[in-house]
Amino acid sequence: MKRFKAALIDMDGVLYDSMRGHAASWKKMCDEIGLDTDPDEFYMYEGMTGKATINLLMKRERGHEVSDEEAARLYAIKTANFRALGPAPVMPGAQRMIAALGALSMTRVLVTGSAQASLLDKLEHDYPGVFVDGRRVTALDVKHGKPDPEPYLKGASLVGAHPADCMVVENAPLGVRAGKAAGCFVCAVMTGPVPREEFVKEGADMIFNSMEEFADYLEGILENKQLRK
Repeated sequence: MKRFKAALIDMDGVLYDSMRGHAASWKKMCDEIGLDTDPDEFYMYEGMTGKATINLLMKRERGHEVSDEEAARLYAIKTANFRALGPAPVMPGAQRMIAALGALSMTRVLVTGSAQASLLDKLEHDYPGVFVDGRRVTALDVKHGKPDPEPYLKGASLVGAHPADCMVVENAPLGVRAGKAAGCFVCAVMTGPVPREEFVKEGADMIFNSMEEFADYLEGILENKQLRK
């Protein structure tokens, strides 16, 4: 771990236990406009921009994509659905994970496919001083969302690090694919219903069963480091 200069960290399902809310919010919006979807499928689309998710569903169900204006309208409905659910809790173990990465001298950078203000505005409260301006990549900062490597390449460039010197922390298969395509080392954390095989298929370098397990692993490295001094 000491070879990594930066940790590029996803938000939904990593920093916040928010994916159930996102899945329910997408499902409700789709039901309202007559699109046939399953709540669990949205875990597989995590990391894509809202517009990309909408166009994927529209092309599948109706055979065509929609205008940028219509995509923005539908995403606004989904966003309102999510906001109505109230604040998403911090993912158990995530604050320990963030602290351990800092203690390992890694610059921590947010790389999310979300533009959900209700979560982004909570970051400074829940992770004070970590994801300051200049250390965030959101859906508003990229042309191509995950699984394209652009978000992680931009995250690395923000802190002047080569992608090979960066560790990605992801909970979504498309995010793992994006991190690997960018040339990063990728740690996948299984915080949702996605089967382990999906992360193996995407080439995750390490896979953890929970964020608590990942935090324990990092703290173990720190403990061994202290013992060697």
